[in-house]
Amino acid sequence: MHYLLGVRIDENDLPYSDEEMAASFARVGAVNDQMKAAGIWVFGGGLQPSDSATVVRVEHGRTEMTDGPFAETKEQLGGFYVIEVDDLDAALAWSERLAEACRVPIEVRPFEGIA
Repeated sequence: MHYLLGVRIDENDLPYSDEEMAASFARVGAVNDQMKAAGIWVFGGGLQPSDSATVVRVEHGRTEMTDGPFAETKEQLGGFYVIEVDDLDAALAWSERLAEACRVPIEVRPFEGIA
């Protein structure tokens, strides 16, 4: 089963110091390597800040494009992983490793299916 592990960040708490970023990259890199070694890694990556996003909506045949997401929340999606594991318990175990490495919340969501 495929799961999305969403890395939730508060962009208002950024940037970290160079030292904090290097330590974070080292911790996260170690978990990335563990996922790849375990054969569960499908895809993953960090995202540019939410203000770089464009939202496209089509309503009644009319297309509207706006800058950034419209959500009143402190947390934004800062990155994500797609993993393939046997069940939710396995996905949660990997998300726990990521949460510890990233030191931010990880949202776990199963895919409906893969196209």
